[in-house]
This record gives sequence, C-alpha cells and structure tokens, in this order.
Amino acid sequence: MLNGCLADTEYLEVTARSGNRYGVWVTTPPGYAESADALPLIYVVDGNFAVGLTAPLIVTQADPYLTVAPYIQVSVGYAGEEAEQWAQLRNRDLVPPGEPVSDEMRKTLAAARDSGAMTQEHMDAYLAHLADTHADVFLSFLTEELHPLLQSRMRVSESGHGLFGYSYGGLFSLYAWLRRTSPFATFGAGSPGVAATDSQVFPLIAALPDHGSAAARRLHVTVNEVELLGDIPIYREIGRNLLTVVEELHTKGRAGEVTKALLHETHVTGLQASFLSYLKTCHTRSGSTRGDDDRE
Repeated sequence: MLNGCLADTEYLEVTARSGNRYGVWVTTPPGYAESADALPLIYVVDGNFAVGLTAPLIVTQADPYLTVAPYIQVSVGYAGEEAEQWAQLRNRDLVPPGEPVSDEMRKTLAAARDSGAMTQEHMDAYLAHLADTHADVFLSFLTEELHPLLQSRMRVSESGHGLFGYSYGGLFSLYAWLRRTSPFATFGAGSPGVAATDSQVFPLIAALPDHGSAAARRLHVTVNEVELLGDIPIYREIGRNLLTVVEELHTKGRAGEVTKALLHETHVTGLQASFLSYLKTCHTRSGSTRGDDDRE
C-alpha cells in the first residue's frame, strides 16, 4: 500500500541516541535505479503530514518546463503509536530550546479547546511539549545519525543537501540555517512559526557576523498572504515576526543569502506550494543550490 501511494519510496524506522524513534520515508527520483549518479538529499520534516504532499513533487525533476535538479527526498516523522501524536511531538523536536510561548499562542489554544477543536488533555500535552523543546537534539540526529546512515545505504553526493520545513518545521529550518548547520547547503522555511516577539531566533540573528560571504548557505522563506492580512491573530503575529526576522537579516548584511516569496495560500494549504517554491528557487540545474561550496 505504501509503495502504491508513494512510488519509489522506502520506509524505515530509526531509533536515535536520544531514545526517540522516527519514521523515515526515502523517495528516489525518476531514473534513479538506472543511474549511477550520486545525488543530494533534501530532508523534509513533519513527515507524517508532509510526505504525501511533497514526495510526489519529485517528478518535477523530469518536467521540461522546470530546471529542478535531481535529488532524493528524506521525509522524517514519527513511527508506531507515536505517529498519532505527531502534532504534539513536533513541538519537542522542531522548536528551539528555550523558545517562549506567546500570550497569543495560549489564547489560540484556549479558543480551540473552548470550541471543541481540541480537548483539555490535548491542549495540556501541546503546552507540555512546548515547555521542553529540543530542536538542537533533533538537528543532531539528522546530521550526525540519519545522514551518515543514508550515506552508507545510498548513492549520496558530498554536497548540495537541503532542509525544508513548514510552520514549526519552518522555524526549525530557520534555526538550522542560523546555526550554519552542515551538511545543508540550502534551507527552505515555509511560514516559519516565529510566534513570539522574543523568539530565540533573534539572539541568533544578532550573533551572526555582519555581511555574509558569497558562498554562504542559502535560505528561502515563504509566507502566505492571508497570514499577513487575514483575521486570525496568531497568524498575523507570526507574519509580523517573520517580517522582523527579514528586516534584521537585512540589517546584518545578509540579504544576499535570503530569497523570499509571497504565496496565495492559507496556512494549511501552503505547505506544498512552499516546498515547490523552495525547489524552484534553491535546487536547480543552473547551480543556484550553491552546494559546491558549503563553507561559511
């Protein structure tokens, strides 16, 4: 059933040194079996939700109207019974350590509980994971455990790898970019969930050296129009904070490393459009991946 829904996809489960267990979907591109080429990996977090929307886009590599370069997609989510709790567990793995929970986020969760969209139990679990966040641990799992494992199993290139996330996954990708994390050459941050004005991303931006080098890693940010202009306060707050992030990166002389796109989607429908925007902008045959030189 899995392969019927997601062609050329292998599923495996990996237990990290942290003790957390992850489900991993590895999707190879058209012609991979007949080729001897080593390809870069593009990691996509929130795999339980994102794999069905993003993995099919691997066929864009064969689209004659696009210049998307060949890649292998690695979607990372949760396995077994934990897969049912992915919306809570992602808080633990995708949110930077010490990230504050804004008043607007608490109001949003309380409103969801009062409307019946979320139970008190789920709200408590959601906030509990936000109170104990470990994006640093999850990032180490991707780079120090999962990446070497896949290198040992597949034809993987030495450079040009990418990381994409959406919402809190976008916050995670932004966090990884700010930490200048190898082996990634490009980072896609879709509607990154910078939900607090005192987010941990702002000290990381302040700590960046002024004026990046030409070979710096590339960040592609997308935001949805309705998030900025719509009537849901939490999305407007996230949109405002993202604009502050972009402004501060400009101030640090980092504008040349950052590309941006405004999408005509909602927060829910924007994931696939954001991933495609990332592919078309950062992972092309023209060499815009900047993956040949990953040095800072």
